[in-house]
Amino acid sequence: MHEQAGQPLLALRGVTVSLGKARVLDHVDLAVAAGEIVTLIGPNGAGKTTLLRVALGLLKPEHGEVRLEPQLRIGYMPQRLAVDPALPLSVGRFLSMAAAGAAQRVEAALARVGAARTRATPIQSISGGEMQRVLLARALLRDPGLLVLDEPSQGVDLAGQEELFALITSIRDERGCGVLMVSHDLHLVMGSTDRVVCLNRTVCCTGAPLAVSSDPAYLRLFPSTLPGFALYAHRHTHDDSCGDRGLHDG
Repeated sequence: MHEQAGQPLLALRGVTVSLGKARVLDHVDLAVAAGEIVTLIGPNGAGKTTLLRVALGLLKPEHGEVRLEPQLRIGYMPQRLAVDPALPLSVGRFLSMAAAGAAQRVEAALARVGAARTRATPIQSISGGEMQRVLLARALLRDPGLLVLDEPSQGVDLAGQEELFALITSIRDERGCGVLMVSHDLHLVMGSTDRVVCLNRTVCCTGAPLAVSSDPAYLRLFPSTLPGFALYAHRHTHDDSCGDRGLHDG
């Protein structure tokens, strides 16, 4: 795990959000440091997407605070992208709209994510795995200090998921950026994250992947988890523990 130094890139403190009469987030704390990959997991309806919207400044919490490192650039990768099938839009043109027409930067970003051959292809014609790489390239064009990735493996087969998470890790390593990532399955990210935050409206537990995988709070949320899942163990040694368990029962 990369060492955390100084102030975090992103820090949420006591964030509470209600949508209508429903409490969606309840006193949530979250921080991401430079060079750290933090993965947010939780069941459907746990508030993961809402938390990302708060972190991105798209939604103001009713209570709590959000702090960003001054002048921090954020690269955001959405879970999916809907494109009008009748729109004549190549991958290269799509990316150039996010890069002020810089063709060389677009080519470099596509090459970095392993999708250079899609540049002239209509964006509606590329595969699910290629689309996720293109969306990652789009996020990289912002030269971000923090990457925010919403379900980056959406629509990607198992082999493609492993490659994509390895790619995200290598980008973190070379850029030293922080990564906040949402995943629906801890199995998938065991070897590709430094810290896991398990969310169900509130933080149920947090820590190193292996610690979270055996935490009672995690197992209550995901009772079908099999013990053999430790085969996906993180390759690094961590001293983290689920010290935040039970902060705000929800």
